[in-house]
Amino acid sequence: MIRPNLLAWQWSDYAAKHRDRVNLLLHLVAVPLFQAGTLILVVGVSIRSALGIGIALACLAAAVLIEGRGHAREREMPAPFDGPLDFASRFVAEQWITFPRFVLSGAWRRNFRAAVVGSA
Repeated sequence: MIRPNLLAWQWSDYAAKHRDRVNLLLHLVAVPLFQAGTLILVVGVSIRSALGIGIALACLAAAVLIEGRGHAREREMPAPFDGPLDFASRFVAEQWITFPRFVLSGAWRRNFRAAVVGSA
């Protein structure tokens, strides 16, 4: 099930769950990787390219793994997922909307500057 008011819910504590410097830097790699993987997947499916689909799935899996490692460093962990649809909707929303908003709002920079080096 997709959470009601997903974007508002996700944004409400996003900064609190993104305070570790390494996690913040990992997101700068993982989010564009996920976005590229998403776009490659759309193209791969539309032109029926097994190679494109494979590359896309590798990008998406790598992004999930990178972010998982980053979030493991945080003091505050994200809420547990309520199932596959909750995972997919939250992850896609974070990659395409919430994290870009976090960066563009200046919150990423504030958290990075406030983070203690080596915090976990």
